[in-house]
Amino acid sequence: MRIFELLLLAVGLAMDAFAVSICKGLSVRKATIKESLICGLWFGAFQGLMPLLGFLVGSGFERLIRIAAPWIAFVLLSLIGLNMIREAFSNDEEETADFGFRTMFLMAVATSIDALAVGITFVAVPVTVLPAGRLGNTLFAALVIAVITFVISAIGVKIGNLFGSRYRSGSEVMGGTILLFLGLRALINTLDPSGSMSTSDALLGMLIPLAGTVLGAALVFSRRSHLSGRMRAILAGGTAGIMLSISVWGMIETAARELADLAKPAVLPVFLGFWAGIALQYLLDRLVPHTHAFADVTEGPESGLKPETKLMLAEVIHHVPEGIALGAIYAVCSMNNGLVSSLTALTLALALAVQNFPEAMFVSLPVRETGTGRDTSFLMGVVSGVPIPILGALTLILMVLFPAALPYVMSLAGGAMIYTTVEEFPQMSSGEEGNKGALAFAVGFSLVMLLTLGTA
Repeated sequence: MRIFELLLLAVGLAMDAFAVSICKGLSVRKATIKESLICGLWFGAFQGLMPLLGFLVGSGFERLIRIAAPWIAFVLLSLIGLNMIREAFSNDEEETADFGFRTMFLMAVATSIDALAVGITFVAVPVTVLPAGRLGNTLFAALVIAVITFVISAIGVKIGNLFGSRYRSGSEVMGGTILLFLGLRALINTLDPSGSMSTSDALLGMLIPLAGTVLGAALVFSRRSHLSGRMRAILAGGTAGIMLSISVWGMIETAARELADLAKPAVLPVFLGFWAGIALQYLLDRLVPHTHAFADVTEGPESGLKPETKLMLAEVIHHVPEGIALGAIYAVCSMNNGLVSSLTALTLALALAVQNFPEAMFVSLPVRETGTGRDTSFLMGVVSGVPIPILGALTLILMVLFPAALPYVMSLAGGAMIYTTVEEFPQMSSGEEGNKGALAFAVGFSLVMLLTLGTA
């Protein structure tokens, strides 16, 4: 391994630490140079130490390390991510970001444990940069990895803080979600030895809709945080059209083609999957107390939840089938059977991001109108989009374990999304602006249909 390959390896290994550093920056009110250096030193030191340990241990424990490492990373990152989300809902206004020994140690281990296995590969593929022995070159490689990770992690804290200092609560939720997602990614890696479903395209694609949610929720900080009836109808119509188009062309039609490709009858399985999705969404509507934005219609059992929480839960329910659909479409894409291209999967992820932009507004703006503060309103909007990447990753894991279930899961997602879309029709068609909502629906539906069929 020469210097160029070593530098690429170092940057690749630093990416998890970079993501976690951004999350730390999101959760702190003001990131000082000291805190940036703390993250950089912890992550850099462990990212450099682990390959060295892997090299010294040798290949004797390679199998054990490769099996245990992803599970350890999954548990640690999930625990830290859940705690970060919990802190976002805390009423404590004091600084909640923790740069203490315990937290930083766990994060450093979780983000660097994969590098332990990389160090083992140095036995088979030695570093040959310096005119020295294997140990000398491995020490040099560990130093390069440590320095690059240190710099990248310190920068990550500052980048995260630029956003998190203003949008703190919602940023903590976003950061915790990213940590949970990184943990699930580690789990996918160990459950899918072929690596076909753990590609960077799939993992990035599942975070794209969350970005749309965050941007939409952030509009609550603008000077004009109120939607007119016409704009509301247009946005609701456009999102409904996108949802229905994804359901038909992305989910149900692809499920039927998948079954046909397997020489299996498609009508009955797709029909049953469709109604299973309808049943799932109907049960969620009955079991979860929620209020539809702008319509002032509350469903589900009686509860003592705050009005803003019920507004948020309406969109959480709405996003459940979207997360399942996203994970399923990337699973089909990863199987390399020609039914779905990576461009088609990316198109659907971007379509969900475009749809989530106004849907996050339909949470944060109505919550703001109840008299809730902007920070909390932004938090509620961000939380509404959290199910998409999490359920997307979980669906991908399910497809790794049970690939034969994929057409049924896609049919289920299509049915659930259609149910949700039809339920929201009154919001886009009520009053004098109904024709504009209907036109926006047609535009959204046809645009995604054109993109999906054109990239298939």
